[in-house]
Amino acid sequence: MKLAEALLLRADLQKKLASLKERIAQSAVVQQGDKPHEDPNKLLSEAAGVLDQLEKLLFQINEANLQHKLKDGRPLTKALAQRDALAMRHSVLEAAIGGAKKPPERYGLKEIKWVAKVNVQKLQKQADDLSKQLRVLNGAIQEANWKIEL
Repeated sequence: MKLAEALLLRADLQKKLASLKERIAQSAVVQQGDKPHEDPNKLLSEAAGVLDQLEKLLFQINEANLQHKLKDGRPLTKALAQRDALAMRHSVLEAAIGGAKKPPERYGLKEIKWVAKVNVQKLQKQADDLSKQLRVLNGAIQEANWKIEL
């Protein structure tokens, strides 16, 4: 199985686990005399099986990430950390840009005027640059994911 396939399977297992958690919570308590729509004990057993699969898969994914490198020689784990950091930096810039774009609420001269304290144009350029770096890095990671065999 390719690393990319394992990542897709991981996402599916995580969605299934979230669904099971919700179904367990909904079936855990019923009014006296009623029956739950599903047996919560069976759901708990199914969740345990999904967690076992997920644990094994996560180990394989982490092991592959530690052992492989991108075309440029960067360890895959370093590239993943860089991607996460770029995404967080981008998020911070987007929050600053969004906060500075407060629409005017003045109806008269005596009302409060909002003034941006950041250079939105400069921040937008930085955010655009980070987006490009993120796209390029994601492309390199995705390429590696489809080549790496677990």
